[in-house]
Amino acid sequence: MMEVNTTLDFACSGCEQPVCVTVQCKGGDLGQEGGANLARVLIPCPCCGRINQLLFEPCGRVRSVRPYVCYYMVPEPSVN
Repeated sequence: MMEVNTTLDFACSGCEQPVCVTVQCKGGDLGQEGGANLARVLIPCPCCGRINQLLFEPCGRVRSVRPYVCYYMVPEPSVN
């Protein structure tokens, strides 16, 4: 199993401030380039607090940054 420390630079999806984080990726085939392996991580913005969902390659290339939307299923009350 390989381990790679990757630095990701991106702009927050909410306030567009620059954010830089280092993540640790573990797994097989991390050395392949060309988008064969993609990872997803949730990163809160230190400025506005919005949670960003990043899709990135283990080499550090960020593919997409979008706001994370969490949907909770709210149970409907029973009628009986």
